[in-house]
Amino acid sequence: MTALPAIRLSGRWTLDDRLVKQVWGVPFELPAGARAFTVELSYDRSAAVLDLGCEGPGRFRGWSGGARSRYTIAPSWATPGYLPGEPEPGAWQVLVGLYRVPLDGVAYEVTVTPYAVPPAPPEPPAAPPPSPVAPASARRGLPALDGLRWQAGELHAHTVHSDGVLTIDELAALARSEGLDFLAVTDHNTVSHHAALPGAQARAGITLIPGQEVTTDLGHANAFGDIGWIDFRRPADDWAREVRDQDGLLSVNHPLGADCAWRHPFTERPRTAEVWHSGWWDRTWGAPLSWAQAWRDDVVYIGGGDFHRPEENHPPGAPSTWVLAEPSAGGSAGAAIVEGIRAGRTAVSAGPGGPLLLRHGAEFLVLDADGLVLWGPEHRAVIRGDRVTLPARPGPHRLETTRNEVMALCT
Repeated sequence: MTALPAIRLSGRWTLDDRLVKQVWGVPFELPAGARAFTVELSYDRSAAVLDLGCEGPGRFRGWSGGARSRYTIAPSWATPGYLPGEPEPGAWQVLVGLYRVPLDGVAYEVTVTPYAVPPAPPEPPAAPPPSPVAPASARRGLPALDGLRWQAGELHAHTVHSDGVLTIDELAALARSEGLDFLAVTDHNTVSHHAALPGAQARAGITLIPGQEVTTDLGHANAFGDIGWIDFRRPADDWAREVRDQDGLLSVNHPLGADCAWRHPFTERPRTAEVWHSGWWDRTWGAPLSWAQAWRDDVVYIGGGDFHRPEENHPPGAPSTWVLAEPSAGGSAGAAIVEGIRAGRTAVSAGPGGPLLLRHGAEFLVLDADGLVLWGPEHRAVIRGDRVTLPARPGPHRLETTRNEVMALCT
């Protein structure tokens, strides 16, 4: 590689800047002959937290949030989180998100290093071998309904394309080894991972759904489907409109999740919500269910584990979302799962092998829940047996232990 003279840009972000807007651009122009470039952001990390991204002339080129301090964009490859391609002439911007800024501000320096000859890409790790574990849909012996089958998966997970530690292949293999049928890869504010999903799906033998976690200071939402990038800098109503226009699906994430709790206004609230989310460790805590009831009266329940790294001891599929969907193959399999969620054919369990409550046509199908209590708006029953069917009643239902711990949800 041949480096051209570096461009250095510096300044100071203040708390007043953060109150004006979340994301600022530091403009720069590449010299003639530049075919790749590296950006590095330096600041006092003990004093502030700054996010990092890139916007080229006319299009967004990627985001890594606070997970990285540098990135490279070249014609045939880019740092995970960023889109490769020949650098266009014109005005570029290093995007800086002011996530945490102290009262007296924080100084920063941006260094842009252009290259006349692009650097070589890093060597990717080998994909893990396929898992011998049978997927939950086959292992649980669930019946079909009108040509549709129940499938279990994880709808909220991250890779090295944002703040996760696993590659797409590694995450897909891990999800498959947990017995999941599908996995949505929902990296923060980027779609750089979408191009790699078909290959990883084939290698791991699991359905991979393209997603983006639209991430802001006032809340996060998952955009499901092969719909392109959603601009997180716009109002939430714009996200909902764009996702709907592209035939995708928007879901509110961890609405009670500490500093990630949902606080954006919506003209029309999305119907799908991550009611069982990663922060619901004490499931005797009724706030998530209360929130769902207040959000709207026809909420479609889904779960999301918000997986980032194995050392959290919180594998993909904890909780598991079950979807009654067409058993499609290839590129249409993920779309079939999204359509099943959109239609409201969902349930949530603590894991792919945990107690399960399904609304299966005109019946409730209850599995591995002997001694649990079925709770609904107007109906209560003690479950006796490991495979029980009961007449289905209207409204959301749940399975609880005798100490009121939620074990399964059903839309």
